[in-house]
Amino acid sequence: MPHVFEYALLRAVPRQERGEFVNVGVLVYCAALDFLGARVHVDERRLRALDPSVDVESLEASLRHLGVSCDGAAEAGPVSRTSAGQRFRWLTAPRSTIIQTSPTHTGLTDDPAAELDRLLTALVLPLEH
Repeated sequence: MPHVFEYALLRAVPRQERGEFVNVGVLVYCAALDFLGARVHVDERRLRALDPSVDVESLEASLRHLGVSCDGAAEAGPVSRTSAGQRFRWLTAPRSTIIQTSPTHTGLTDDPAAELDRLLTALVLPLEH
Protein backbone atom coordinates (compact mmCIF):
# COMPACT_ATOMS: atom_id res chain seq x y z
CA MET A 1 0.00 0.00 0.00
CA PRO A 2 1.48 3.37 -0.98
CA HIS A 3 2.40 5.95 1.63
CA VAL A 4 2.13 9.73 1.48
CA PHE A 5 5.47 11.46 1.04
CA GLU A 6 6.54 15.08 0.79
CA TYR A 7 9.35 16.56 -1.25
CA ALA A 8 11.00 19.89 -1.90
CA LEU A 9 13.60 20.93 -4.43
CA LEU A 10 16.90 22.38 -3.28
CA ARG A 11 17.77 25.48 -5.28
CA ALA A 12 21.08 27.29 -5.60
CA VAL A 13 20.43 31.03 -5.73
CA PRO A 14 23.85 32.60 -6.31
CA ARG A 15 22.54 36.18 -6.35
CA GLN A 16 19.42 36.53 -4.21
CA GLU A 17 18.67 40.00 -5.54
CA ARG A 18 18.14 38.54 -9.03
CA GLY A 19 15.92 35.66 -7.91
CA GLU A 20 17.47 33.26 -10.44
CA PHE A 21 18.16 29.68 -9.39
CA VAL A 22 19.35 26.26 -10.48
CA ASN A 23 17.87 23.09 -9.00
CA VAL A 24 20.70 21.30 -7.17
CA GLY A 25 18.90 18.61 -5.21
CA VAL A 26 15.76 17.20 -3.68
CA LEU A 27 14.56 16.32 -0.17
CA VAL A 28 12.06 13.51 0.42
CA TYR A 29 10.23 12.86 3.69
CA CYS A 30 7.85 9.96 4.36
CA ALA A 31 6.44 9.99 7.91
CA ALA A 32 4.89 6.52 7.70
CA LEU A 33 8.28 4.96 6.93
CA ASP A 34 10.33 7.41 9.05
CA PHE A 35 12.36 8.28 5.94
CA LEU A 36 14.18 11.54 5.29
CA GLY A 37 16.73 11.74 2.51
CA ALA A 38 18.47 14.14 0.17
CA ARG A 39 20.16 13.72 -3.19
CA VAL A 40 22.16 16.51 -4.81
CA HIS A 41 23.83 17.29 -8.10
CA VAL A 42 25.67 20.57 -8.71
CA ASP A 43 25.97 21.60 -12.36
CA GLU A 44 28.79 24.14 -12.18
CA ARG A 45 28.34 25.27 -15.80
CA ARG A 46 24.68 26.20 -15.21
CA LEU A 47 25.52 27.99 -11.96
CA ARG A 48 28.30 30.01 -13.57
CA ALA A 49 25.86 31.10 -16.29
CA LEU A 50 23.94 32.87 -13.51
CA ASP A 51 26.98 34.14 -11.63
CA PRO A 52 30.52 33.58 -12.92
CA SER A 53 31.94 34.27 -9.45
CA VAL A 54 29.75 31.78 -7.53
CA ASP A 55 31.65 29.91 -4.80
CA VAL A 56 30.88 26.34 -5.88
CA GLU A 57 33.06 24.78 -3.14
CA SER A 58 31.12 26.64 -0.44
CA LEU A 59 27.82 25.61 -2.01
CA GLU A 60 28.89 21.96 -2.11
CA ALA A 61 30.03 22.14 1.54
CA SER A 62 26.61 23.54 2.52
CA LEU A 63 24.87 20.76 0.61
CA ARG A 64 27.02 18.15 2.39
CA HIS A 65 26.01 19.67 5.74
CA LEU A 66 22.38 19.53 4.65
CA GLY A 67 22.81 15.81 3.99
CA VAL A 68 24.29 15.35 7.47
CA SER A 69 21.26 17.20 8.87
CA CYS A 70 18.93 14.82 7.00
CA ASP A 71 20.72 11.85 8.51
CA GLY A 72 20.42 13.29 12.01
CA ALA A 73 24.17 12.91 12.56
CA ALA A 74 25.53 14.53 15.72
CA GLU A 75 27.79 16.89 13.75
CA ALA A 76 24.61 18.56 12.44
CA GLY A 77 24.23 20.23 15.84
CA PRO A 78 20.98 20.60 17.81
CA VAL A 79 18.83 19.66 14.80
CA SER A 80 20.25 16.13 15.09
CA ARG A 81 18.20 15.61 18.26
CA THR A 82 14.88 16.20 16.48
CA SER A 83 12.60 13.81 14.60
CA ALA A 84 12.85 13.28 10.84
CA GLY A 85 9.67 15.33 10.39
CA GLN A 86 11.04 18.23 12.43
CA ARG A 87 14.30 18.13 10.45
CA PHE A 88 12.34 18.18 7.16
CA ARG A 89 10.37 21.24 8.34
CA TRP A 90 13.59 22.94 9.47
CA LEU A 91 15.32 22.19 6.17
CA THR A 92 12.39 23.47 4.09
CA ALA A 93 11.80 26.66 6.10
CA PRO A 94 12.13 29.79 3.93
CA ARG A 95 15.55 31.43 4.05
CA SER A 96 17.53 33.95 2.04
CA THR A 97 20.80 32.12 1.55
CA ILE A 98 22.47 30.57 -1.47
CA ILE A 99 20.49 27.36 -0.83
CA GLN A 100 16.71 27.72 -0.80
CA THR A 101 13.87 25.24 -1.13
CA SER A 102 10.82 25.11 -3.33
CA PRO A 103 7.35 24.86 -1.84
CA THR A 104 6.66 21.38 -0.47
CA HIS A 105 4.81 18.93 -2.73
CA THR A 106 3.18 15.59 -1.95
CA GLY A 107 2.75 12.22 -3.59
CA LEU A 108 2.30 8.52 -2.93
CA THR A 109 5.06 5.92 -2.91
CA ASP A 110 5.96 2.42 -1.77
CA ASP A 111 9.68 3.23 -1.85
CA PRO A 112 10.76 6.74 -0.79
CA ALA A 113 14.43 6.06 -1.61
CA ALA A 114 13.49 5.16 -5.19
CA GLU A 115 11.24 8.23 -5.29
CA LEU A 116 14.22 10.36 -4.27
CA ASP A 117 16.26 9.00 -7.18
CA ARG A 118 13.35 9.43 -9.60
CA LEU A 119 12.81 13.06 -8.57
CA LEU A 120 16.53 13.83 -8.83
CA THR A 121 16.56 12.48 -12.38
CA ALA A 122 13.34 14.23 -13.41
CA LEU A 123 13.84 17.61 -11.74
CA VAL A 124 17.54 18.20 -11.10
CA LEU A 125 19.86 16.33 -13.47
CA PRO A 126 20.53 17.90 -16.87
CA LEU A 127 18.17 16.79 -19.61
CA GLU A 128 19.70 14.31 -22.04
CA HIS A 129 19.51 15.23 -25.69
